Amino acid sequence: MAMPTQQRIIKTTLPGPRSLELQTKRDDALPTGLGQTLPVFVEEAGGAIVVDVDGNHIIDMASGIAVTSVGASNPRVVERIKAQAEKFTHTCFLVTQYDVFTEVAAALNRITPGDHAKKTALFSTGAEAVENAIKIARVATGRPAVIVLSHAYHGRSLLTMSMTSKNIPYKEGFGPFAPEVYRAPSPYPYRWAGGAAAAADEAIASLRELVLTQAGAHNVAAIVMEPIQGEGGFIVPPEGYLARVQQFATEHGIIFVADEIQTGLGRTGEMFACDHEGVVPDMITTAKALGGGMPLAAVTGRAELMDAVPAGGLGGTYAGNPVACAAALGAIEAIEQDGLVQKARDIEAFVKPRLEALMGEGSLVGDVRGRGAMLAMEFVRPGTTTPAPEVAKAVAAHCHAEGVLVLVCGTFGNVIRLLPPLVIEQELLEDAMSVIEAAVEAQR
Repeated sequence: MAMPTQQRIIKTTLPGPRSLELQTKRDDALPTGLGQTLPVFVEEAGGAIVVDVDGNHIIDMASGIAVTSVGASNPRVVERIKAQAEKFTHTCFLVTQYDVFTEVAAALNRITPGDHAKKTALFSTGAEAVENAIKIARVATGRPAVIVLSHAYHGRSLLTMSMTSKNIPYKEGFGPFAPEVYRAPSPYPYRWAGGAAAAADEAIASLRELVLTQAGAHNVAAIVMEPIQGEGGFIVPPEGYLARVQQFATEHGIIFVADEIQTGLGRTGEMFACDHEGVVPDMITTAKALGGGMPLAAVTGRAELMDAVPAGGLGGTYAGNPVACAAALGAIEAIEQDGLVQKARDIEAFVKPRLEALMGEGSLVGDVRGRGAMLAMEFVRPGTTTPAPEVAKAVAAHCHAEGVLVLVCGTFGNVIRLLPPLVIEQELLEDAMSVIEAAVEAQR
């Protein structure tokens, strides 16, 4: 199938008549708990364009929540999927093995931060990867407790839901939650009295107090952090904070786990967000962009830690599915050979100044932040830091009506996050930004 025209084309209202027909069928068949952002049904997608069943060409500034970072239907990914699917689609790696699993693991051992001996285990989802990282850390240390941050998001399974900070919609009514999860304050520069410098110092002090006096350092298996918090609002920690956390963890025999499920694989303008500050985690979790659109996740860590779990303790029926592994090799190849890390930097250089231009006295945009192609605007009541979730919702609705797909996030629901495919063409990016700017201006 040919790549869809990389141009925004609106033929109907959004959603169009055919999507509305299919929505009725969806509502009859699916539970209400499955949310939706833009209620259109997709016919095809390629690059940075999603084509719906009514023929509308929508600019994708979401990438399936950072999954299709190499673009929808990337040719390198598609060709590898085709070739693998013609051979076999599944055997379960724990039953009969296949080398494509090992190839993905070797690639992650090579590209993740640090030159120490590493090993990688593959899984299917980001939550599964985080949960297995905790399992490994608990076995390796003999300790039960886990430290996470406020504004964190780590998944929807029982343990990762317990680690996630935001209650609605992720936790409401789903308790009781997993024990031995402790939460330290996130150094949120925009919302921390005193700004970034105070945030770093005071957040570290709070973390130390939590570990040393509440949990007990000798009870803590792991500190798990997103180098840039995703669902929490694209919160970039103050410079040096991650390194100080890592140092503190090392001093107390605690494993430092970087959750790079949303930030990893080139998204932030480095291969991994930890690379911006030279931080080398003991373990790192990846997913989303790893599979190029196929479900695949991984835990990569120091070899001695990864080998702590005895045979049979890790795995899953679909873990490291061969077709998903083939897709991952195509995605990694695209990132490395097509210069997509640099492309993320180029996207930041173009988009971030235009977002910052929307700030100023009386503006609804209180903060602009992010790195690479992971950028966000936080909306507030003018002259205050009071969250304005209704504005974020209105801006998103305006963009969606004009055929630009954006996502709302943030603990307060007041952040618009931009996650364009790293392959997005400049003309398309310019068009998307014009729509986004008009959407913000329309709320003044």
